[in-house]
Amino acid sequence: MSLELGSPAPAFSLKSHQDSEISLADYKGKKNVVLVFYPLDFSPVCSNQLPEYSSRKADFEAADTVVIGVNRDSLYAHKAWAEAFGIEVPLLADMNGAVATEYGVYLKDVGISTRAVFIIDKEGNLRHQHVETAPGEFTLHADGILEEIAKL
Repeated sequence: MSLELGSPAPAFSLKSHQDSEISLADYKGKKNVVLVFYPLDFSPVCSNQLPEYSSRKADFEAADTVVIGVNRDSLYAHKAWAEAFGIEVPLLADMNGAVATEYGVYLKDVGISTRAVFIIDKEGNLRHQHVETAPGEFTLHADGILEEIAKL
């Protein structure tokens, strides 16, 4: 399933490993959102992707953008992974896959989401989507995301 570019992004509200609840609506009118779905904490590819995005946090902030990671792992796993890998972006627990399903990236047969990046503008509209063909692929690096944000 592919969401239509320019349409409102599906709303969500999930708990973060940083002890807060985060909603897409929190950023409306304030910040662009890079919503990153990834399969599993502590997996090899994810342990490259999210730390890379987190290491560019200042660049994203300069572009009026927040990066948010989402997967089915628990808040406890998110906290341990963030601490072990120095991840400073919020990691949200979508334990039943409901949000990943709304974005069309939940792989129900294996109980995880595929790797995907959605860029949502300050008005809450979907402006870019990049869905990998397999969960083990990681082809959209931070520079590519920042280039897409610059087009907004």
